[in-house]
Amino acid sequence: MIGVRQLGASDLAGFRALNALFAEVFADPESYAAKPPGDAWLQRLLARDDFVALVAEDDGAVVGGLAAYVLEKFEQERSEIYIYDLAVAEANRRRGIATALIRFLQQVAAARGAWVIYVQADHGDDPAIALYTGLGAREDVLHFDIPVKS
Repeated sequence: MIGVRQLGASDLAGFRALNALFAEVFADPESYAAKPPGDAWLQRLLARDDFVALVAEDDGAVVGGLAAYVLEKFEQERSEIYIYDLAVAEANRRRGIATALIRFLQQVAAARGAWVIYVQADHGDDPAIALYTGLGAREDVLHFDIPVKS
């Protein structure tokens, strides 16, 4: 039975398992596993009101999860939630886990008074595009990474 829960400040093992899942699913150990944050960093992050980490577990093992940021807006007194990362272990796909994570996030968003959740998908990532299309309205936008110069 799959269960979804939000990680709290003391859920360091759950967050480390989530980060390991991201490293595996995204095939990006350099970003997610090479320099893991320390316990104090993670506790501060997980305690923040503007960060949400959810995990989907099957018999205690993390099989899916997402990380999202709550962004307070300036044009109105409202907030949006941006899904930064969402992943499901390959062996557990097509079981409704990603949808369950997003549905749980919708509850979190409603409780926090957010007006929308948004996420981006890469061209060619057809499963993600199909998932998000089934849950919301599609907008075609361009994304730019602007380097920080020291």
